[in-house]
Amino acid sequence: MKKFLSTNLPKAVRIVEVGPRDGLQNESIQLTVTNKIQLIKYLINAGLTTIEAGSFVSSKWVPQMNGSEEIISTLINEQNQGFHNNVMFTALTPNMKGFESALKSGVKEIAVFGAASESFSLRNINCSIDESINRFESVCKEAIRNNIRVRGYVSCVLGCPYEGKINPQVVKRVTKRLLDLGCYEVSLGDTIGIGTPGSTSTLLDELTSEIPSEKLAVHFHDTYGQALANILVALQYGINVIDSSISGLGGCPYAAGASGNVATEDVVYMLQGLNISTNIELSKLIEASVYIDTLLNNRKSGSKYTFATIAERNRINSKKIECNNVNPNNNIKSLDNAFIIDKRNNNNLSNITQKL
Repeated sequence: MKKFLSTNLPKAVRIVEVGPRDGLQNESIQLTVTNKIQLIKYLINAGLTTIEAGSFVSSKWVPQMNGSEEIISTLINEQNQGFHNNVMFTALTPNMKGFESALKSGVKEIAVFGAASESFSLRNINCSIDESINRFESVCKEAIRNNIRVRGYVSCVLGCPYEGKINPQVVKRVTKRLLDLGCYEVSLGDTIGIGTPGSTSTLLDELTSEIPSEKLAVHFHDTYGQALANILVALQYGINVIDSSISGLGGCPYAAGASGNVATEDVVYMLQGLNISTNIELSKLIEASVYIDTLLNNRKSGSKYTFATIAERNRINSKKIECNNVNPNNNIKSLDNAFIIDKRNNNNLSNITQKL
């Protein structure tokens, strides 16, 4: 096991924002295309440069992803007009039919996914691990032929809801196969959030014995509150790409009990505390978080950083209002459920409400 807090932590980390896809696909509320595009623009404004914007899957099976082609086409068209030039929009493409739609949208990066669990693969996409990877071969070939980058995902790397513990050697085999297909990196997904720093270290010991750390990313769910600790372990193995989701959106419809992805705000806050650069502004992440949580029926934020920061701002501003109430001309009566930020902070969210 690596020594705790080794001195060779990455100087910078790239955050892959998966909220608009992996996050929203597990929410019961279906948002409009306009809403989703606005969320993505909030994320861009915060400094995120890799955003999973949608998924080219059947809307019959994943209705929340309806409109992905329009979303990505709109964003790519704006890029062609000189906007969002430093941003990579990605999309999940599980098969050739999905790839054909992705190609029409103009997307420059796609993602394919496999699993380290036979049972999960069968229940998720109705085929074995090997069969699923064989399906992706033609997708990867066509993507590379069209100068589209391919990213790989491996689900259930630290545990499966049906099989329990997963052998790290199986994870390594699946990861290597995806890399052989042409994936430039593979994201290791703790789909049900069962991993611990110990099991994460054991997994990465196995993988990094044969796979360079720069080919790996990590994708942790926070079911048991271990995601940040697991990310800290991954950093010490030289992994500098982390998947996360604004406000901790997400889960897994095929894994009972799985909570949301680790919150982007919490990851960035931890990385800042380690003096690791992300070029992301936390205050603007909160704007994105409040925006999406408000749309989702005033959902409670899944980010501890956002929740605590809003609560503290409300406490401070409530005291300011109490002082102002001494003025008989002040007509403010109630602050129930209000998200209040001092206007001197130049924050545009003073009119957004959210239950805390």
